[in-house]
Amino acid sequence: MTSLPTLIVVSGPPGSGKTTLAHRLARAVGCPATCRDEIKEGMVHATPGFMPGPSDALTMRTLPAFFGVLELLLRAGATTVAEAAFQDRVWRSGLEPLAGLARIRIVHCTVDPDMALARKLRRRKTEPLRRAHADPEPGDPAVHATTHIAFERLSLDVPWIEVDTTDGYRPGLEALAAFVDSRAESPWN
Repeated sequence: MTSLPTLIVVSGPPGSGKTTLAHRLARAVGCPATCRDEIKEGMVHATPGFMPGPSDALTMRTLPAFFGVLELLLRAGATTVAEAAFQDRVWRSGLEPLAGLARIRIVHCTVDPDMALARKLRRRKTEPLRRAHADPEPGDPAVHATTHIAFERLSLDVPWIEVDTTDGYRPGLEALAAFVDSRAESPWN
């Protein structure tokens, strides 16, 4: 008898530490990490003159590629970490069809709005591949905080855990790996 692979969904608002955690968690579990932003960054190379913006054409092409990669890996039986913002209204429809292919576990990253803004501004300066994304200008921290707080969490009836990424991970990486590897239906929430 074959059991289903696990789809580990790492979600949270921009600047909450999702990508770093996704790669660390994938190494801890022993599986690939598929990151939506990294797919888009790869697509920029074949899109001369691309200028990012909210819901730009490249973003719209990235979504089916992202879910197609996840489906391919899950159908092959590969446990996989999937990382993206995963706001409920935008992402639920892409994840629901994958529920029959995998056991889904959600790891939701949290951090306070000021820390998230500082991270986004720092990576904008230091990571050239960020040109694929419409990252924020320094702007008004109060406006950023309002957007950060309004983030609409993914709402699927699957086990989930919240991790504070302010300074390391709380709960720690070992506990997160145990959560995603758990065979119980809902051990944490």
